Amino acid sequence: MKSVALFNNKGGVGKTSLVYHLAWMFSELGVSTLAVDLDPQANLTSMFLDEDRLLEIWDSADGKTIFESLRPMMERTGDIEQPHVVNIEKKLNLLPGNLSLSRFEDLLSENWPKCLAGDPGAFRVITAFYRMILKACEASSAELVLIDVGPNLGAINRSALIAAENVLVPLAPDLFSMQGLKNLGPSLRDWRIGWKKRIGEKPTDLDLPMPSGAMNPLGYVVMQHSTRDSRPVKAYVKWLNRMPAVFRESVLGVDNQDVPSVDHDPYRLALLKHYRSLAPMAQEARKPMFYLKPADGAIGAHIYAVQACHEDFKCLAIEVAKNIGLEFQT
Repeated sequence: MKSVALFNNKGGVGKTSLVYHLAWMFSELGVSTLAVDLDPQANLTSMFLDEDRLLEIWDSADGKTIFESLRPMMERTGDIEQPHVVNIEKKLNLLPGNLSLSRFEDLLSENWPKCLAGDPGAFRVITAFYRMILKACEASSAELVLIDVGPNLGAINRSALIAAENVLVPLAPDLFSMQGLKNLGPSLRDWRIGWKKRIGEKPTDLDLPMPSGAMNPLGYVVMQHSTRDSRPVKAYVKWLNRMPAVFRESVLGVDNQDVPSVDHDPYRLALLKHYRSLAPMAQEARKPMFYLKPADGAIGAHIYAVQACHEDFKCLAIEVAKNIGLEFQT
């Protein structure tokens, strides 16, 4: 199983949309993919499922979301339960989120320091997301896990990121996204070091699967930049040019000597254009932008935009796969 969390401390950069489209693209490429919604806002779940289906899983008496799987742990009556996996397509499954997931935050915060004392119960709490993902992967035969998290540095995200082997950072070419990146990098390093210390205190007789907490930084994806004559407009150029140095300093923790331009930065995995009217059209049709058809309103110039969008996400998926060692036939 390969896992990638998409994370930025700054909201509104298109992170959830990126998870959604990558999940669909990987499934198209033949990779059995599990999308995991660990954002308490549950936006990824609402992209995959219509309101009737959402009502069904959120109001179900037996519980069909991540929150219900955590409920025994939160109520101190047991460990996590088998998560409910929603099948979307043949090779695409969803571990649905729930707005109530935010109630798990306090328990995670409470148990993080207890791991340093070797408390078995604390390790069960902190590894709950990871163990839930393992169970969901086994149930869905997933080769790849894509994890969506909220735009914050709280305990839920810390536990979610520990569960991920790799981290991909979506960025918008603006000041706020740069500041979010500066916050994110040190937090990732602190969490990585903190988890390594806690693993060293794990009781030897505790039989639990443990995440490595690697959080390997894959790189960044520049989202929704405007273009003119196939080139970024001047307003965004200065922020684009700063990304390689800020990523290295904040996320990788290295100096800024010999920093390449954004066009030649190996950590810049994609530069995704603003697809403008495709986004609301896709939302209305409840499908990825690159699957829009004339019947959905994609006519005239939209047809070429859909084709370009498909190629962009295919190239990104192939690049991500290469960086995480995921092999598949293209």
